[in-house]
Order: sequence, then structure tokens, then C-alpha cells
Amino acid sequence: MSEHRRKPPQPQGGGRAAARRGQSAPSGRRAAPRGATGSPSVSNEAGGEDRPYGGRAEARRAAQRSGGARRRGAEGPGYGPGGPHGPGRGRGRNPAPAKKRFIDYPRAGKSGVGRWLPSWKLVTGLFIGFIGSLVAVAGIGYAMVSVPNVAQTATAQNNVYYWSDNTPMVATGGEINRQIINYSEIPTEMRYAVISQENKTFETDSGIDPNGIARAVLNMASGGQTQGGSTITQQYVKNAMLNDQSQTISRKFKEIFVAIKVGTQVPKDKIMAGYLNSAYFGRGAYGLQAAARAYFNKEAKNLNPGECAFLAAMVKGATYYDPAGATSIDPAATPQANSKRALAQMQDTLNKMVQYGHLSAAERAKYTTLPKVQNPRSNSRLSGQIGYLVDLANSYLLTHSKETGITPDKLRQGGLSIYTTFDKKKVEALEKAVKNVQQANIKPKLRPDTDKFVQFGGASVNPSSGAIEAIYGGEDATKHFTNNADSTGAQVGSTFKPFVLAAAMQDGILNRHGGPSQAQDERTQISPKSLYSGQNKLKIKKYDGTVWTDKDGKEWLQTNDGNESVGNPPTYQIDLREAMRLSVNSAYVQLGMDVGLDKVEQAAESAGILKSSLASSNYPSFSIGTSSPSAIRMAGAYATFAASGKQNDPYSVDHVKSKDGSVFQHAKKPTDAFTKAVADNVTDVLKTVVDKGTGTAAQLPGRDVAGKTGTTDGNKSAWFVGYTPQLATAIGMYRLDDNETSKNRQFLQMYGTGGQKKIHGASFPAEIWHDYMAEALKGLPSEPFPTPEPIGVVVNANPSPSVTPSPTPSQSASPTPSPTPSKSLLSPSPSPSDTCGAFGWNCVPNGGTGNGGTDAGSTGGVTPSPSGTTGTGTSRGGGNGGIFAGPHG
Repeated sequence: MSEHRRKPPQPQGGGRAAARRGQSAPSGRRAAPRGATGSPSVSNEAGGEDRPYGGRAEARRAAQRSGGARRRGAEGPGYGPGGPHGPGRGRGRNPAPAKKRFIDYPRAGKSGVGRWLPSWKLVTGLFIGFIGSLVAVAGIGYAMVSVPNVAQTATAQNNVYYWSDNTPMVATGGEINRQIINYSEIPTEMRYAVISQENKTFETDSGIDPNGIARAVLNMASGGQTQGGSTITQQYVKNAMLNDQSQTISRKFKEIFVAIKVGTQVPKDKIMAGYLNSAYFGRGAYGLQAAARAYFNKEAKNLNPGECAFLAAMVKGATYYDPAGATSIDPAATPQANSKRALAQMQDTLNKMVQYGHLSAAERAKYTTLPKVQNPRSNSRLSGQIGYLVDLANSYLLTHSKETGITPDKLRQGGLSIYTTFDKKKVEALEKAVKNVQQANIKPKLRPDTDKFVQFGGASVNPSSGAIEAIYGGEDATKHFTNNADSTGAQVGSTFKPFVLAAAMQDGILNRHGGPSQAQDERTQISPKSLYSGQNKLKIKKYDGTVWTDKDGKEWLQTNDGNESVGNPPTYQIDLREAMRLSVNSAYVQLGMDVGLDKVEQAAESAGILKSSLASSNYPSFSIGTSSPSAIRMAGAYATFAASGKQNDPYSVDHVKSKDGSVFQHAKKPTDAFTKAVADNVTDVLKTVVDKGTGTAAQLPGRDVAGKTGTTDGNKSAWFVGYTPQLATAIGMYRLDDNETSKNRQFLQMYGTGGQKKIHGASFPAEIWHDYMAEALKGLPSEPFPTPEPIGVVVNANPSPSVTPSPTPSQSASPTPSPTPSKSLLSPSPSPSDTCGAFGWNCVPNGGTGNGGTDAGSTGGVTPSPSGTTGTGTSRGGGNGGIFAGPHG
């Protein structure tokens, strides 16, 4: 066959029709080859021409057969997605978006600060969620609490007190003195007194104070103390929850929920009745009825408006408003201070009742003074000495609450086992010794002018530990409220002289150089053999040799007992041992000036005397006992000498337990008050007083005894304080009118008391001390005092006799004094107060000179008493100078 007749080869693009379409290539959309739009095409191996698909369906099928664009992309350059020969870029799929988060934080798609700023949606959502959670919690809390039953509130258990041998003493202190009364029995004035003072919107409010709640919660969250409820409703709920007084936020929230439920479900009259039936009014009285009986011995319904306003003040805190005082809890809560606060609070309440329309002005005008309240012990069953012992133990626990962890609320709740230091046999022996002497000698019916109002007080302290083993607080705790073993305000007289001697041997005396221009900081530690003047009406001199004068320029003349000079005439030289033995005032007043009254004060404090009980040291007679420490503190201070200078604070509770275990354990913490040499030399000198001096009535055959007598100005108090190595005891005696609520109680003179011309410490106090100690030490071995080491140098501080003051006192007799550097100077500045004072019965008002007093061991008439009354006495035996009236109590 010829060449031109041969059938041409068929194109591979889909047959003749396709070939014709491809050759004609007409213009228009349908004729356009698919490859022109960027659709996939395959190059012809022979001619390299494109092979178009037969249509869209065919193209899809071709794409499927070839494995799609992604598979074909691997065939070579230009065939991948996006390449010049690859599948159409406009028709490719985007990558799958990232999954959204529930909380878009940090925010996606943001950078910098914007990434960390929450969106408004997030803030709104969280706020709504928080509020919803609070509502849910509040709902659950509200549903879980119930309205309290006042009859079941403030339940408590007894506290059990034990003697030192662990045998039970008494179970008391935790019981609740309460009797519930109906709303109708509560005087209208009582309701409006508490409304006017505590919550004036009570009748209309919802029962809670949001601001007060917020403050309380924030205060506890920051570590502060819990706060009381701000409304009467909240206070009632707090009283009802006495059994759970934990200082926690959860308890506070529980209290809030209960208050809300009470405010919405309980009528106001029932809330008021519940509050007044459960509130604590002091004196162990819970509820208005118990309070009315405790303070006024009457029914609550019979209270007048003044008494109601008074009791409204007691609800605020009887510790600081009860006129009887509560210095066993706080030294500032004296009867005088409490009475002043109570009157001011009562008047403020009455004024508000008038202001809010609850009381007429005419009725209010009837009540301008405090109502008369009865003795706090009138309804007590703790009679005899037990009441004093329990009070003393409680006062120790409360004044040392940081160490004991016991608060007034916890003590009232009870359930504690309190193990005291009191020795039952010694307590009974001390009471017996006092009563024997009192019954044999004090005859108030026979001698009403001299024997009426005689009081005794005493205490025994263990020198090795500071444990208070016995006290005598008075005739009966239910009849005589003040604890005479604790602070009474009675001055201690010459029993203070050992602290002067201790200061002279510990710190030395300032060397006198004849004038203030000389060196004033040189000190000489002296010996008890040093010589001083025992001259009566001795002119007392300062360290520079000038005569001491008061603010009016009057010279000080120190007198001795009976206005007699003591010592070897004409100079009346006497050594300090002899001056202590005979209780010569002039020698020890001058010694105190030479040592520096600041050093004497420091010595007394080091021994254990509380600073709060010390009189002003601006007067020379400070050295001979114008201060008024308690019997407990005097016994404790002498115990420091018995322990060779080791001081232990007196304490009355050894340990406390509860059902959950140990609550408190006393830790013995002795301090070094004096060197052994100083303390033992003081003891040796005081031993001379008992062996052959003013204290011979206290001798115990076969035993070493050291002690000192003391009698004060005007013969208003007398003391004997003494010790053996095993026991130190102080006995005080004084006359004080028995009106314990009086603001102006006066100490009375004891001339003629007990049929004696004058009461000395060597008489009834020493007799009681002897009888008690003989019994208390039975069975204990006789122990000698340590032999004292020689101390100091012998100084002759006695000036030569002269009608006029000698400007240059004699120098020390010792050729080799031992100076002790000290920056402490004397020169006490005179006090601006009256130099005769309340106790200056024999002060010379216009003779150009003062008078130091005339009694043996007197305090000196020209020194003002800290108080002419029992202002330092306390309702619970714990005022200034009491065992617990300061940081060391």
C-alpha cells in the first residue's frame, strides 16, 4: 500500500473528535483545553503534548486513579501542591484549626502583655462562678446549723483542785450559776438598757452586722484575736456556743450562719430573753436572775432602772466594772478603778436610754451614784481558807495565761484538774496558830476601841522552788473577802532592812569625798562589821556629806524607838549586825543613802518584791519599810536569802490536766539575785536577830532560824518574817475597818490592842510564826545555815558628834578598800508630795526639821505612805504588791 494511503496514527487525547477539537482550537470557554487553567496534565512521552481529560468527571476519575495531587507531587519537580505543574492552588484545602481551650488563658493568638490580660468573658465567668460558689456554701451552711436552745447553752463541768499530795481539795469553779426566767419577768428598763448600750437598732435589724463580721474574720485571718458579736443576736449566739470557743474562721462562720437563722426564724422577744438568760455578768453569774442575786440579792423583776444600767455595764466585762475589783486577773482592775468605770458606764447607759426615748429624764435623775452591791462571797460555798486558796490558784493561772493557756472562759467551762502547791497540813497549822493567838488576846467586845478590826495574814514559801505551801487569808472567805496573804496595803516596816544590807554588800556604798566635785562613781563593798551611827534624831546625809532636806528645805531627823540613841556614846557607833539585831533606824537609813536608794530598790526587786508594791525611793525612810508588799512576796523574798541568793517566783499551781491530757506544767526558773556570799551573810546577820535580838520569840529549839521584826509608823502594822533552810514564812498584823467596799478605808493604830501598850513584830506576829513553824517542820530534819564567807571591808561611816552638821564625814577605816565602779549616783530628789503624808502622825510640822518616827523598826513619820487607805488592796487579793500584780507574779 502506498505511503499516502496508510491510515495515520490515532491521537492519544480521546479519539478523532478530540483531535478535531484540539486542532480547531476555537475560541470560547468550551474549547479551552483544561490544561490552560492550571488543571493537572500529563506530558506525552513521544511528542510532549498535553493529553486533556475528557471532562470534569473524567478529570476527577483521573485524579483518583493517580492517587491525588499529594501522591503525584512526588513524581518530580513542579508536580507537588502549589508547584507550576501541580494541582490548582485555588482549590487546595487549609490545615485543620487548633482545638479551643475551656479557659483561654494565657490567651492564644496574643503576644506581649495582651497574652496575659484576661478577656472580659473570662473575668465575668469567674466572678459569676465565685458568687455561685458562695451562695452554694452559704446555703449548705445555713441548712446545717440549727437554732440554739437556751436551756442547753453554756454548759460546764466542775474544776477539781488538788492539794500538793494529789488528794482532792475541792470541786468547784465550773458549775453554771443560772436560772432561766421568762421574757415577762425581765424589766423593761433592763431590755432597753442593753439595747441602748449594745445595739440600738435591735428591734428592727436583721440580727447581723456585716461590717462587724468582716472585721472579725479579717482580724482572725491575720492572726488576731476573735471579736465579739456586734448585735445582740450575734452576742446571744456567741453565748450559746460557749462549748466551742475555738479561735478559728470556721467557727466564726458557723456563728454567722446560726445568727442569720436566728434572726430570720426567732422572734425578737425570744432573742432578748435568750441573750439575758445566757450572758455572763461576773461573779460566776450566768443570766439576769443569777446576776440580780449575786449583786443585789433580789429577784430580777424587782431591779430598778439604775440597777439595770449597772448590770448592763457588767455584761461588757465584769473584770473591769465590778466594784469589788478583780486584780487577780488584772492589776489595773482595782476596786477604786472599777467603781469609777462602772459609774461612768452606768451614767452613759442611762443618758442613752433618755436620748432614745426609753426612760424619762425625771426618772433618770434619781440614779446618779452606784447602787449598793453586796459582798461577792455572800453566796459562795467556798468557806474558810478554801476560798482564798482557790482564788489564789485561779489568779495564778489567769495572770500567767500566756504560759498556762487558760483564759477566763476556759476556766469557767471547767473540766480541769488543777494540782496546787498547797500543803493541807501546813494550811491547817497556820490557821490554827492564828486563831489560837487571836482568841487568846484579841477581845473586840472587851476592848472595842483597840481590838476591833484586827486582821492577820500569812504565807509560807519553799525556798528551793518558790512553791506557796500555805497561806492564811483571813477569818473566812465568805465573810472577809480580801485575801490577807496577798496585797493589803499594809507597810512592812523594818522587815525591809535586809534588802538595804544586801545592797550594801552586793553593790557597795558610794565613797564620800567631802563634796560633789569629787569622784562620785567609786564604791566600796562593805562588811556587816562596818560602823554607823545609832544616834537618835540623826541628821541624814547624802553621799557628798551635805544634810538631806525635803522640798521645803527642812532637814531630815531620823528617830529611833522610844527616841533613844543606840551605840557607844559619845559617837554612838554601832556595827550593822548590831543595828539589825536591835532594829536601829538611824543606822540603816544612813546606810541606804550611802548605797543609793536606787540600789536598795533594785535589791528588793531582785529578791522578789514587785516594783508595783514599792513606795517612792525619793525619801530616806524608804530603807525602813514604807513599801507594802504582800505576805506572799515577803516570804518569797526572804526565801531568796535562805536559798543562798537563788530567787524563785512564788507560784501556787504545779500543773493542770484536762480529759485530753496535760494543759500546763510549771517550769522552775530560778535566777541569781545575789551572790552566795551576800545572801549567806544576810542570813547570818538575821540569825543574830532571832538568837539574841528583837526576834527571840521565834526561836525553834534545835533549829537554825533567821528573821526580822517590823513595826510601822503609828503602830498601824506589825510583821515577823523568818525562815529556816526548808521554809520561809511571813506573818502580818494590822487594824483595818471591815467595810471592804469603802473607798476610804483607814489603817488604825494598835496602841493598846490585845492589852499591850504597843504591838511590835516581836509580839503576836512572832508568836504566830513560832507556833506555826514548830508544827509545819515536824518530821523534817534540822538543817544548819551555810557558814558565810567573809565579805567586804569594815567602813567607819559614823561622823564625829557635833551640834552642827559635820561637812567632812570620816573616811573608811579600811586601808585597802575594794572600789567597785558604778555609774549609779544617789542624790534622790525630794518628792513634791506632802512630807508628813497620811502616816505622818508624829511628824514635826513646824520645828524646822522632819521627824523619822519613833517606833522600833518604824517607817519614819515624814515619809508619805503610798496610800492612807487600802487603795492597793484588792477584791481578790491581787492588787499592787500582791503575788500576781506584776510581770513576775
